[in-house]
Amino acid sequence: MSDPRLMSPDADLAVGVALPEFHARLTRSDLVRYAGASTDFNPIHYSDHAAAALGLPGVIAHGLLTMGVALRAVTEWIGDPQRVRGYSAHFARPVVVPDDDAGVTLVVTGSVASQTDDTALIDLNVTCDEVAVLTRVVVEVAR
Repeated sequence: MSDPRLMSPDADLAVGVALPEFHARLTRSDLVRYAGASTDFNPIHYSDHAAAALGLPGVIAHGLLTMGVALRAVTEWIGDPQRVRGYSAHFARPVVVPDDDAGVTLVVTGSVASQTDDTALIDLNVTCDEVAVLTRVVVEVAR
């Protein structure tokens, strides 16, 4: 655990402890790579024309890609992805990814909401351009 943000399991899962703010950039190239890995080739994830035809504001990131990127805020903080026992979220707004080199940035914040002897629940806030894209995000982590 060379990352100074990572703490011992006892310290990092105390109720009220905040996770370090996490930033992740998504570009169209990321969407293409994710489409290949997931075999989700829905054209709304790469074609402005297809997205517009469905009334979307532009090409949107895959929902599960958005969830996976957000979960990295927790897994990098606790240092072991195998400690994740459960994860739930509601999609509030699509993540529109422009056709440029800058892409968009997801910002994840959160804190430990509760704990038992065995697990802790971490509530996350996931935004893009200061607007929530995932809501009611809860990650259950083994202590």
